[in-house]
Amino acid sequence: MKTTAPVVIAFLGGFIMVVSFFFNEETTFVGGLSQELLNWMIIIGGFTLLLGVVSITRVNWAAVSNKKEGWIYKIFTLLSILVMSIPSVLPNSWSPLLGRDVGSIYDWLFNYLQAPMMATMFATLAFYIASAAYRAFRARNAEATLLLITATLVMLWRVPMGESFLNLFPGDIPYFLNTYIMNGANLAVQRGIIIGAALGAASMSLRIILGIERTYMGRG
Repeated sequence: MKTTAPVVIAFLGGFIMVVSFFFNEETTFVGGLSQELLNWMIIIGGFTLLLGVVSITRVNWAAVSNKKEGWIYKIFTLLSILVMSIPSVLPNSWSPLLGRDVGSIYDWLFNYLQAPMMATMFATLAFYIASAAYRAFRARNAEATLLLITATLVMLWRVPMGESFLNLFPGDIPYFLNTYIMNGANLAVQRGIIIGAALGAASMSLRIILGIERTYMGRG
């Protein structure tokens, strides 16, 4: 039963959502049922978010209790969860500092602590991306050289320096180069990647609906 029930639910849910694309959601039973499933998906998503908070709290609390390596950082994680969550869920009628309005504790912590830390994290990530790009763009062979030239041109067209460089060419040459590279070769590659990703998503969805893929149950 533990194996059969999730597979049946996944099959029925996926089948109804696929079939609903061929029916009017306002006037047909299948369309209304698909909307009801979407509402339930939002509700279940909220519970999974709560489950994630409980899970991360338990894991970090166990690490602090057992004094595992890096347990000091776990304390900061637990304090961050409490400080960000408790003031935001309390009603604003109790105090102007509660809730999520402008001037509240949550608003101050988000704007002056969380947002700068997120910006710092993404800025640090940019250096890793630049390092990976440097290793990938080494002209070791014909394919790597083509990747280097194409990536340089694509990035060049999107910065002021590139626009100034294009303006040095006479006539319609800048427009032709920009249109051919960005709306021609670059767009064609983007469409190929998007089509490949869509086919992969459709294939995985079909495997889940048919019960072939069961990794969501903790097994292959």
